[in-house]
Amino acid sequence: MLEQSNRALKLVQLNKVKTASKKPRSNRRLLLGSILPVSLVILWEAASNMGIIEAHLLPAPSAIIASLYQMVLEGTLWGHLGSTLTRVFAGFFIGTFAAIIIGSLVGYLKIIEELVDPIIQALRSIPSLAWVPLFILWMGIGETSKVTLISVGVFFPVYLNMVAGIRGVDRKLIEVGKIYGFTSFQIVRRIILPASLPSFLTGIRSGLGLGWMFVVAAEIMGASKGLGYLLIVGQNTYSPDTIIGSILLFAILGKLTDWFLKVIEERSLRWQDSLANQH
Repeated sequence: MLEQSNRALKLVQLNKVKTASKKPRSNRRLLLGSILPVSLVILWEAASNMGIIEAHLLPAPSAIIASLYQMVLEGTLWGHLGSTLTRVFAGFFIGTFAAIIIGSLVGYLKIIEELVDPIIQALRSIPSLAWVPLFILWMGIGETSKVTLISVGVFFPVYLNMVAGIRGVDRKLIEVGKIYGFTSFQIVRRIILPASLPSFLTGIRSGLGLGWMFVVAAEIMGASKGLGYLLIVGQNTYSPDTIIGSILLFAILGKLTDWFLKVIEERSLRWQDSLANQH
């Protein structure tokens, strides 16, 4: 009994040490990751103030922030951000859901792969902008066509990684599951899904990144709100501060959403004895 208590105490102390070590590690990562962008912004501001960079081509960061702050005061920026985020998340969830279903069937069943995969690979080669006139013809310029276009962009990387993850599962693991009497459902749930999880999580991060790229094409299709719409407004009114401000907002939102998925990925893959989990 005393030995078990000591062992439990050691485990608690070890968890405390690990938790304490993660905080300095995350702070260090944040500090190192901010050095380059902060330095570039400082150099950019200094070059603009000294007249090295022409303001009508590349406004200073302070001018861009002032332009965005003006939109905040007018109450228009939140509407544009909300519209873009809604489209990206709707397209992301629809595309990911479809990729999980089809990718799982293609990866697990050879007959489905032979039937479905060739046409999916052909569709994957079509440029994103080529879908725009067809979706407008089918669904008009409303939200349905925009969300569908984003879903198409998200679908392919998630599908490819899902299939690759399932097809890459070690066959010996499946044989061991059969030896222990696992049913087909148990083999999928307890062996195939955990083993393919790293590839799947990489796929959804790639899919979300493409979702942010496809939303620009989607909002050029005739949107009246959104960051892509702001790009067109900035072009038509010759306002480089609006254009660059929209681009920076895309970069910030894309980074934040990718960071969120990365945190989920790290927590989901703690069980792996990998190089990433050793640091």
